[in-house]
Amino acid sequence: VLLVESGGGLVQSGGSQRLSCTASGMIFSFSLYTMAWYRQAPGKERELVASIDSGGVINFGDSVKGRFTISRDNGMKTVSLQMNSLNTEDTAVYYCNAVGQFFTSGREEYWGQGTQVTVAS
Repeated sequence: VLLVESGGGLVQSGGSQRLSCTASGMIFSFSLYTMAWYRQAPGKERELVASIDSGGVINFGDSVKGRFTISRDNGMKTVSLQMNSLNTEDTAVYYCNAVGQFFTSGREEYWGQGTQVTVAS
């Protein structure tokens, strides 16, 4: 399974950026996986940014509530993260994550390679 992120880069404080993650190689339907974005800043632990499950239920990390949105397109096998009102504390490597629980294979979890988001003050 391959998760490929795109859309990272440098953005000014207060600006917006959109990340996308495209999945390939899944045995089971993309729609059955919970998709999520995590981030890791230098010297800090990886933290959940947002997740969206197979039923469309969404969760956000406390630090991004009201600023970020997450969406998925099951037909395109993509999950996107729209980030608004960015600040320097949002600077991190952002990782795409897929988790599924299946009767035949058990729990499956996959990670993308990460994309750097840098917010300049």
